[in-house]
Amino acid sequence: MAGNLRAFAAELIGTFALVFIGAGAACADALTGGRIGPTGTALASGLILASVIQSLGAVSGGHFNPVITVAQFSLGRLDAIKAVFYLVSQLLGSALSALCLQAVLHSQPQLLESAPYLGGMFLAGSVGYKAGTLIEAVGTFFLATSYAAAGAMRGGGILSALSIGITWTAAILATGPLTGAALNPARAFGPSVVTGYWANGFVYWIGPLAGGITAYWFYELLHPEKKK
Repeated sequence: MAGNLRAFAAELIGTFALVFIGAGAACADALTGGRIGPTGTALASGLILASVIQSLGAVSGGHFNPVITVAQFSLGRLDAIKAVFYLVSQLLGSALSALCLQAVLHSQPQLLESAPYLGGMFLAGSVGYKAGTLIEAVGTFFLATSYAAAGAMRGGGILSALSIGITWTAAILATGPLTGAALNPARAFGPSVVTGYWANGFVYWIGPLAGGITAYWFYELLHPEKKK
């Protein structure tokens, strides 16, 4: 029981960090007139993901993303109750993080009422919801593949954490201008709860879940000897 509580706390803290740093970098970029830039915001997200996987992965498995939890559940690696508590911890961590970010930036209401919507997710004007869903699915496919390959859910070493962080950084650089590159429903959830901006919100659930689950099952087919 105590081990489960530690795991749930780790998932909450790790997801809190991902949203606070990722969304915070987007807000800081807006406040500084783009001085941080897309490379800086992508690095902020990738580095914090690598950090929380390395520091907390041995406690919870280092999901910090509902996609990874659902994908593992679909393969029978998590029981239903534990999976639900992981999901609750991740979404709660995301919401608390966005509330904290709102408190920090309370003197900048324009960040909540218009883009970047507290660092949340929104589609570029030229991207429809179908294209956006596909982009999120493809990006998450590669992110989830790096999770599966690195074995980070069992507390992999620094190279495992870095490989996943680098994958997220690359995916954000490639797809961020189009969809924001959530690749993680929790990354989109918290800012939406706080700002009330839910436009195309289903894109950031359907796309990542489809891509992530497909990645795990495809990895199993390619590496049958690694089945747990």
